[in-house]
Amino acid sequence: MHSKIILKILGLFLMVFSASLVPPVLIALFYQDGAFVSFSNVLIGVLVLGLLLWYPVRNHKRELKIRDGFLIVVMFWTVLGFVGALPFYIEKEVPLSLTDAIFESFSGLTTTGATILTGLDDMPHAILWYRQQLQWMGGMGIIVLAVAILPMLGIGGMQLYRAETPGPVKDTKIAPRISQTAKALWYIYVGLTISCALGYWFAGMNWFDAFTHSFSTVAIGGFSTHDASIAYFNSPAIEGVAIFFMIASGINFALHFTAFRHLKGLSYFRDPEFKAYISLLIIGVLVATSYLYLHQIYPTLGDAFRYGLFQTVSIATTTGFTNSDFALWPAFLPIMLIFMSFIGGSAGSTAGGMKMIRFVLLFKQGMREIKSLLHPNAILPVKLNGKSIPEKVMTAVWGFFSVYVFTFAILMLMIMALGVDQTTAFSAIAAMMNNLGPGLGEVAFNYQTMSDPVKWILTFAMLLGRLEIFTLLVLFTTAFWRK
Repeated sequence: MHSKIILKILGLFLMVFSASLVPPVLIALFYQDGAFVSFSNVLIGVLVLGLLLWYPVRNHKRELKIRDGFLIVVMFWTVLGFVGALPFYIEKEVPLSLTDAIFESFSGLTTTGATILTGLDDMPHAILWYRQQLQWMGGMGIIVLAVAILPMLGIGGMQLYRAETPGPVKDTKIAPRISQTAKALWYIYVGLTISCALGYWFAGMNWFDAFTHSFSTVAIGGFSTHDASIAYFNSPAIEGVAIFFMIASGINFALHFTAFRHLKGLSYFRDPEFKAYISLLIIGVLVATSYLYLHQIYPTLGDAFRYGLFQTVSIATTTGFTNSDFALWPAFLPIMLIFMSFIGGSAGSTAGGMKMIRFVLLFKQGMREIKSLLHPNAILPVKLNGKSIPEKVMTAVWGFFSVYVFTFAILMLMIMALGVDQTTAFSAIAAMMNNLGPGLGEVAFNYQTMSDPVKWILTFAMLLGRLEIFTLLVLFTTAFWRK
């Protein structure tokens, strides 16, 4: 391990994060409704901490290794999660315990969207902006942002990118250099965010709600500035904007880049993952709409379609916005939506879940095994878009799936042992590992009633989901620390 270069990068990241506290300070000054002192103190403290870590090793230069990349990613998300909790803990207008503040911070940064807070409508604007901004930074990954500037500082960034970027294929780049890749991703991300904010504003939101909700929509986070979430606005137009950008943000950003660069929308429909993603959403919407209408949950087919469409897209993409109390629907639908969140969005998107590409490959692998029973001597490669998938990729997909299921079971049993009922435990762990947010049972609306030990386990599950399990679990192996 190269401890000096690790400290140097952590120091730089903390200084970048301190700069992100400037907007909440300005919002507090503009609205004059509290939180100015808290954010100012945290900004100065984080900046000083970053300087103390960076300054003694500022001239140290050394190429990062794979192990360094994993360690920096995990350390940074952990440190940032704790540092990000300070405004929630310090601000008197947000009466949170240390555990609750850390839970809220990690939920924002991992784009989970699970919350402890109530009374959002009466909270200082700076706190509301900060919660949404945390999700926006976590959405694409603040480390990918930093990778764009690391080459200018003489630090290679490929190791960080490979450790941070979600999906089974880590080496796919949309530009020749890693810094160009990171910049291209952020241009797309910022472009979607601005477009989403404008869409919300034209649909009827004020500028504050439009920008803050665009942060959590494009990040597929689900935080809102109102307790009632999107239902607060009771606007089909606003819901339509949210649906469009939730779907768009769940698509592989490399596809967006290709489509924008060549101005060819058909490139989306050549991608097997995109076709599976859209097909699943359509099937889910049809099932939800039909079930809601036939069981007379809503009086008209139009209402059934409106609420079925929105909640299916929101839960399936792991965003977590709500325009109705879906947890109160007949049990079949909430459970179906939770299962859809396990699949999530596309690899290379801001969505959570296990990613659509993995399920496509798992399905093809299952079909191959069935065919091999009939033709035991045949060579049957798994193909995607006409190309054979290497066996090491298939092994990695199966490995991820098995570790995911095993980890899910262990964490679910742990919180059940702490007194959580089965429905709540299942949905809470699913919501955390899929970075979804809302669950069922006691956590259908928020996570206030969970005990502190349960909240710590759920926080760990959020981080597992955000870093796609292996990035975090690899640190717990003896091989990682062996020289």
